[in-house]
Amino acid sequence: MSKVLIIGAGAAGMYAAVAAARQGHQVHVYEKNDKAGRKLFITGKGRCNLTNDCDTEELLQAVKSNRKFLYSSFYTHTNQDVIRFFEENGMPVKTERGGRVFPASDHSSDVIRTLERQMSRWKVRLHLGAAAREVLTEDGRLTGLLLEDGRRETGDACIIATGGFSYPLTGSTGDGYRFARETGHSVTDLFPSLVPVEAEEKWVRDLMGLSLRNIELTVKDGKRELYRDFGEMLFTHFGLSGPVVLSATSEVGPRLKKGPLSFHIDLKPALSHEQLDQRILRDFEEQKNRQFKNSLGRLLPSRMIPVAVELSGIPPEKKIHDISREERRQLVRLLKDLTVTAVALRGWSEAIITKGGVSVREVDPATMESKRVKGLYFAGEVLDLDAVTGGFNLQIAWSTAFLAGSSIP
Repeated sequence: MSKVLIIGAGAAGMYAAVAAARQGHQVHVYEKNDKAGRKLFITGKGRCNLTNDCDTEELLQAVKSNRKFLYSSFYTHTNQDVIRFFEENGMPVKTERGGRVFPASDHSSDVIRTLERQMSRWKVRLHLGAAAREVLTEDGRLTGLLLEDGRRETGDACIIATGGFSYPLTGSTGDGYRFARETGHSVTDLFPSLVPVEAEEKWVRDLMGLSLRNIELTVKDGKRELYRDFGEMLFTHFGLSGPVVLSATSEVGPRLKKGPLSFHIDLKPALSHEQLDQRILRDFEEQKNRQFKNSLGRLLPSRMIPVAVELSGIPPEKKIHDISREERRQLVRLLKDLTVTAVALRGWSEAIITKGGVSVREVDPATMESKRVKGLYFAGEVLDLDAVTGGFNLQIAWSTAFLAGSSIP
């Protein structure tokens, strides 16, 4: 039996603790907050999208950084294993649009309680208000931890599961990256990811709070296409948010840090330019004597109409029967390519995850053990692994944590 020390009582830390304890190890979890799972509590707007009910290859395709590294962990401990873990331990789940899996209760607190019950069942010692100051090593081997209060805890193995920089108010302040560097590991560049973007155009603010479904978003750097996806987005007081925008930042975030990018929104992706032109022509035929500003109710949400009218360049008071063919086509082009200039990512306080982290080249993908320090393991967001929205990032946490906890000899 080994004595296992785990830094962090978030998703990865608690899951790793249960996995290690099931192997018969003595497990101690050190959490600097006064309660476990603070970031889990706010995940998915308090509902906790804990995984995605798709096949394993789809899980891998959702990963944006170092997906090959995750083959062992994803196939060793699958999304179905995660679902089974929670359901068999008293927390039923439900699957919603896009394969997103949530607690049936819609309460993230149920996820935390389930993990806490399992830790208690397997006699995991949870130390709250216990911050780690230093990971102790000797001759390339883990020896223990130095805590902030000066105590030294010896151990045979240590799992760093501290999370990243995202949502720092929950305690994610990048401690794991410091521990990694101090023990001789490389940490790649760090960026906020799955995060809203700030826009240059002032009219975007006029649409604050408006959510659009079934749009297609294309992100370009000049003429070069960087990202394309279909889904839901949200206008905010500073720019753009919503699932499709957040996922875009997992792909283009590092590039956006270097300068503006154009976000092209197709409001009617199911229709070609020609089909949309015919649709508008039919609408106009039925409203010949109306003013242009009063003619778009069938096409657009009411809050969007004044903005679309202004951007179209067609005089608002112009009668429909006076609108030219070229003006109508100009409207079509606008609806098929509403362009927003994204100038910056929002900060860590709004980022769902961190892009970048401990270099996976220095971690064994079959065990999550460091290749540099014997007995030192990494799990979850602290690693250079990230995915799009939809439960995929928590699946990374569960799978890597299970592998780390169950691989300790």
